[in-house]
Amino acid sequence: MADDTPLWTLVAYPVALGAFVLATAAFDGGGPLPRLARLLVGQRRRTLLPDVLLMRTGAISLLTAAVLAGAVLPLGEVALLDLDVGVVWFNAMEVCAWGALWLTGWSANSVYPLVGGYRFVAQGLAYELPHMFALITVAVGAGSLRVADVVQAQQGLWFVVWMPVAFVVYLVSALAMAFWGPMSQPLGPDIAGGVTAELAGADRLVFQAGRYALLVVAAGAAVPLFLGGGAGPLLPAWGWVVVKTAAVLGALLWARHRFPAIRMDRFMQASWVVLIPLVLVQLLVVSIVVM
Repeated sequence: MADDTPLWTLVAYPVALGAFVLATAAFDGGGPLPRLARLLVGQRRRTLLPDVLLMRTGAISLLTAAVLAGAVLPLGEVALLDLDVGVVWFNAMEVCAWGALWLTGWSANSVYPLVGGYRFVAQGLAYELPHMFALITVAVGAGSLRVADVVQAQQGLWFVVWMPVAFVVYLVSALAMAFWGPMSQPLGPDIAGGVTAELAGADRLVFQAGRYALLVVAAGAAVPLFLGGGAGPLLPAWGWVVVKTAAVLGALLWARHRFPAIRMDRFMQASWVVLIPLVLVQLLVVSIVVM
């Protein structure tokens, strides 16, 4: 954490993240408080000989990875962790979600969660390269891996204006990162709920909180990376961050109800044939402009 980080940031970051997570849970149906109560009092159900330690480690790690990924995103003008390699840190924490989801699926000792874990690994292999190239495009445009420098580089023109392909690829990868909407096959109803098939009670609550937090952080990262951070008239910087995050999050939530689920083999083909070539061309254009 930077020495000049104001103390209010220590409180504002978890409060803002928690508020967005509750709002996302409410939009997901059923209302957050009744769902919370049901999960807290729900009876845990498990298959024969599950690895409970790994199961809980996976669920907790998913939420932890989301929180740590969001720590480098500035809430206004200051981030909780102002790292020189903030873009790399964000990507690394997002990759940790792979391990969390795999542990959760594998440890249940049940076929459906295991299939869900395999689906997410396949999904991760498909989205991670275009996602990484989109982040590299942003870093090349800013000439830095520090998130604050990326925001500063957009003072004259937001990156979304001259990096539209990278922005669209990032949004697609954000859906895949949080296994949300059309990218929700790891939790597919055709495999009895997939990774979460054997989760119940507080274990399921923590996992769901981690999933919502990951979606919120993915939406929030689009603000400093592509939408100029807290830049905007009238409102303070933190106000614009909240407004822009809500707009991106709303678009991601809308996608769930507008697009069907995508099979992993088709998404992988689209990723290698369409997304990666497009984002590489975008990276080349940005590199030429910067040079």
